[in-house]
Amino acid sequence: MTGPYNLKRGKVLADTYTVLSLLGSGWEGEVYRVRERRTRIERAAKLFYPNRNVGGKAATTYARKLYKLRRCEVLIRYHSTHKLELGGEEVTCLVSECVEGELLSAFLARQRGKRLTPFQAVHLLYGLACGVERIHQHGEYHGDLHSDNVIVQACGLEFDLKLLDLYKHEGSRAENQRDDLVALIHIFYEALGGKRTYAKQPDEVKQIVRGLKRSLILDRFRSVFDLCVHIENLRWE
Repeated sequence: MTGPYNLKRGKVLADTYTVLSLLGSGWEGEVYRVRERRTRIERAAKLFYPNRNVGGKAATTYARKLYKLRRCEVLIRYHSTHKLELGGEEVTCLVSECVEGELLSAFLARQRGKRLTPFQAVHLLYGLACGVERIHQHGEYHGDLHSDNVIVQACGLEFDLKLLDLYKHEGSRAENQRDDLVALIHIFYEALGGKRTYAKQPDEVKQIVRGLKRSLILDRFRSVFDLCVHIENLRWE
């Protein structure tokens, strides 16, 4: 089964959770807001498409990675895994904390000019970089950083952020960590308004974005830690 599941409000999963609403869908499956029937605590339930989770491997990898990184505040908290039957097939359901907030893509869309000021964007980048750097300290990587996988829980002087999804890719962890670094710069560029505003950005911004050229970004920043240090020492002219 490749989906969609289109679960209706009120459907009961694993005799434990009641479906409230669809939160989103992607290549691997669908995510629903659910409520525990006994405690009435709301959680998020990711239902994997069987053809994207052969032998339960994708769900198991995701759950183990979330558990390993449970002390990384930028990530959601893993709760439990269940087996369900939908459409005559066995489906894996991974339950985690339900995070309140707004996708970064939607947050940016409702800003004036659909972008952040350079000062705001640097604070966003710093919040993301600090969270991802913590993941890298544990020898792991995110693997799919983009504005639809970032939740803005609150923003003021600082951004309170959560990252969704974690992906396992081929290649070395070091290379995947470099991919995370480059992806962070792309999010920063998008938050600033992208191509339509880049020419008018201050030099402090351009020294980070580096024209979005991967080789120049990695030449300037050897790791996400380097990026964090650079931002901490920024001096605006």
